[in-house]
Amino acid sequence: MDRHDDVPILNQQPQPQQKKCHGNRRNQRFRRKCRAHKMKPSKMEKLIKKRNLIHKKNQKNNSIRRATNSNIELTIRKNNQSQPITTTTDLNKRKRDISLQELSKTNTTISETTSSVSIVQPSSKKMKNVSKTITNPIINANNSDVKRNTNYRRPMYLTRSSHILCQILNKTLNYSLKKKDEQQFIYLQLELLDQQYCLEKDQELWQSYLDIGIQQHIWPDQLYTMAKTNDFDLCKEYLMNYIQNIKKQLNQCQSELAKQQTQTSPILELSFEQIEHRLKELVNRERKYLSKRNNKQLIKFKDDFYEKELFKTISTYFPKTNEQDDYTNELITIRQKQAEIWQEQLMLEMRILCKFLPQNVNHLENFIAPIAYLPLNNNEKIVAVKNKHYKIIQEGKRIWLNYFLNIYEIKLQEYEEQYQNKFNKLESQLLDKSIINGPTMLNTIKEYIEYRINKLKKDIYDKMSSFRRIVLQNRQRSTSTGHTIGVSPEPYLDLISNPFNKRQWNYLSLGPSYIRLNQSAIRPKSQQLTGIKDEHKDIYKKVENHLVEKPHCIPRTKPIFKEYSNHLLDYLNHSYFTPLPYKDQLQTLEQAQIVGSIRQIIKNMDLIIRLTDKGHNFYIGLAIEFEKKVEKFFSDTNAFIELSYNPFNEILDKVIELLNKLYSKKLIWKWQYEEMMPDRTKCELAHLYFNPKTHKDGIPVRPIENTIHASTTKISKLLDKILRPIFDSKCKETTIIDGTSLITELTNNTKKGLLKPTTLFCTFDIRNLYTMLPQEQALNSLMTFLHVHGYRKVKGINLDTIRKLASIVLQENVFAYGKKIYKQTTGGAMGSSFTLTLANIFMWEWQKKIVDEQTVTGEFYGRYIDDIFMTWNKSENELKVLLDEANTWHPNIKLDYKIGKSLPFLDVLLTNNNGILSTSVYHKPATEPYVTPFISDHPRHVFTNIIKTSLTRAIRYSSTFEVFNNERRYIKLMLL
Repeated sequence: MDRHDDVPILNQQPQPQQKKCHGNRRNQRFRRKCRAHKMKPSKMEKLIKKRNLIHKKNQKNNSIRRATNSNIELTIRKNNQSQPITTTTDLNKRKRDISLQELSKTNTTISETTSSVSIVQPSSKKMKNVSKTITNPIINANNSDVKRNTNYRRPMYLTRSSHILCQILNKTLNYSLKKKDEQQFIYLQLELLDQQYCLEKDQELWQSYLDIGIQQHIWPDQLYTMAKTNDFDLCKEYLMNYIQNIKKQLNQCQSELAKQQTQTSPILELSFEQIEHRLKELVNRERKYLSKRNNKQLIKFKDDFYEKELFKTISTYFPKTNEQDDYTNELITIRQKQAEIWQEQLMLEMRILCKFLPQNVNHLENFIAPIAYLPLNNNEKIVAVKNKHYKIIQEGKRIWLNYFLNIYEIKLQEYEEQYQNKFNKLESQLLDKSIINGPTMLNTIKEYIEYRINKLKKDIYDKMSSFRRIVLQNRQRSTSTGHTIGVSPEPYLDLISNPFNKRQWNYLSLGPSYIRLNQSAIRPKSQQLTGIKDEHKDIYKKVENHLVEKPHCIPRTKPIFKEYSNHLLDYLNHSYFTPLPYKDQLQTLEQAQIVGSIRQIIKNMDLIIRLTDKGHNFYIGLAIEFEKKVEKFFSDTNAFIELSYNPFNEILDKVIELLNKLYSKKLIWKWQYEEMMPDRTKCELAHLYFNPKTHKDGIPVRPIENTIHASTTKISKLLDKILRPIFDSKCKETTIIDGTSLITELTNNTKKGLLKPTTLFCTFDIRNLYTMLPQEQALNSLMTFLHVHGYRKVKGINLDTIRKLASIVLQENVFAYGKKIYKQTTGGAMGSSFTLTLANIFMWEWQKKIVDEQTVTGEFYGRYIDDIFMTWNKSENELKVLLDEANTWHPNIKLDYKIGKSLPFLDVLLTNNNGILSTSVYHKPATEPYVTPFISDHPRHVFTNIIKTSLTRAIRYSSTFEVFNNERRYIKLMLL
């Protein structure tokens, strides 16, 4: 199933050559896209006019930047008359299409990075819409002429949108640049400061090379190659001339800055020193990556010396013809072969991450036959068939990728075993008593091999960054990516065709837990000030209350509070008003535009977007069709009645009246009264929403009621707070907390000999328990439960009062859905705290007969709310009779059961393997391998906890190491 708009198929027949209108090519391409979206011609022409107006405005804005660039070039050329003539090549070329199935040899070959090849800085690379200056990269040692910095490449923030740069400058300078002469003055100043910063970093790096080389009295091989000599002194002279050349370039740049100071600044509100200081902060923020790059280069430079010293030490122990030296070479060869396999594995993982799968995986689609028949005049069935077909191919590819990763791990393990065997032989020889200094030789060899392997790993990691860039470029150029089924989680599209473009669809695929980047940074200043005020008030209030209370007991009048308030406000102002780096600003604005366009499509097409039930992804469908599913739910459950008026004030008055009455009669304590009393200014009517169950036929819906600000919410929370601990303590023997507790209990039963080869497992769940819960009988069950366990009061509240409080929570459950108001007549609100506890207590009474039966026969019985797991050692027919009889115990309680020797329960797959319990992590078929994207604007510790939690669960649930490895690979693919 294609998830993106179809690309028109090119006519293969030869067409007569026609004259092309090159000047109108932009509009022609835009028209083709509009026609693919089936847009009306009138609307199409309106959009084209709007686009042309925006294009003209951008041209005017960019004219300032072009003028600035030409001024800088002119200035530099005047001061560099001896510089060789440079030529520029225009790189504004059309993209060539690259098939998804092929990567050329030049693209698949990973280019070596600067950190793994030489100490030379990277040369300029081709960039779209940027002219490239071509100069001779080799600098003669004898050439004393001043040349431009050949490694300087104008950064993105100086070559891309001037509009965004102007926004950043306005924030940096705290001044609005409106006039052209102001903008031109600032841009020229910024360009010169950027060049100065790069030259200074360059000078620092090469000076460090010189200092280290003189100290060690040796140069790396790459430097000898650059200088075209093997003489130490000539290399030293080459480096010194290079540094001198950089100093001259730096002096020229500084002289240009000095000339700027002599000119009259068009910005009278700011002094030249203030402008320069703030612009330097901007340059430092945008170019801080240069310091990291230089540090990596220096580490590589020092590592070369360290490797030579280790090799020299080994050579002194024994000659190269020695057998130990052969062992060393063999060990390194094995590690190199192992590294090649590891590199292939990393390349596959990088392709998965970049959503550009290799050819052999994508060919899987060709083996699965296309849909030969679709139902006629039934859109719902057509969509269901297409989605099922899409899901089958997607799952098949995931299984195939898991298999590939397994093969790589097996190969790596085989090489590891070879290495260990060879190393053990070397160790036995060197530790022989006849060899002098054997242990020292062994340690030196180990250190040398370890260093070589670490260097090899680092080189591979560096290559992966280049490979990632190549993969992303080819994915962008390929026209077939939109028609290839991937393995990453995507929204469930309940529509015939996809109304979203590729960028919008990719954004939706980030999932419901994704937080857009830097949302507050692009808001208007008034909204930012409001956010600062609210955040300051919230944080300060919490800190103040904490310090005033015991054990600190600090008086509120202490000046420390005033100081803290001022420091906090300064910190928040700095966090909100510090400009974002240019790249982050681009991403932030782009994501904001994408979200706005998605909202517009949903509004125009009357769509609905919801979180899927148990799928962890989005559901997108027609609002009319979704409303039909909701109406079906209302009619099937028959638990809601529509009201003709809004009873909000009536319910609120009832709650307040009941609490006042109970408090006046001293039936509740003061703290309980205050904790349950609703705030009239914050209360609102509860509202209902539905999550679609995409894993079931017909996509039914699950109701969820939002009661956060409802009148009875505080009563519900207090009842849950005092009653749930009682239930947990009295019913812990039959209550399953999670998968780990279930495995522990079954393991204990197995040790007692209760798990036999013939033992059956049975699971069943109650249909719509929360909605179908009988209110009066549930309250009676609550009273019975408390009486049976000897309670006459709970936290000072008698049972009659508890019943009255519970009754008002259940019976006054009114909510809004759409433009209508409903009252629930059966069950409780799914989303209310007390409903869960009440459902547990009702099921405690309902299950008594089964629990007694299981206790007598020594079988296991456990319940997690409305899901029940039990073992059975009698015949399967007898179990079915018991369960069919349980279906008649109450008209509202109907259960669905499964029987077998291998069944899933919660997130555990339990298997009776001839009397041996086997367990593993269970993933429901509807669950997508979704995880919060790492680029989401979450606190960084969240992502560490995601990995830690997943692996901990895998360890606890896996009964064998092989099962754990399978789950570990699943987690890796999920994270990719």
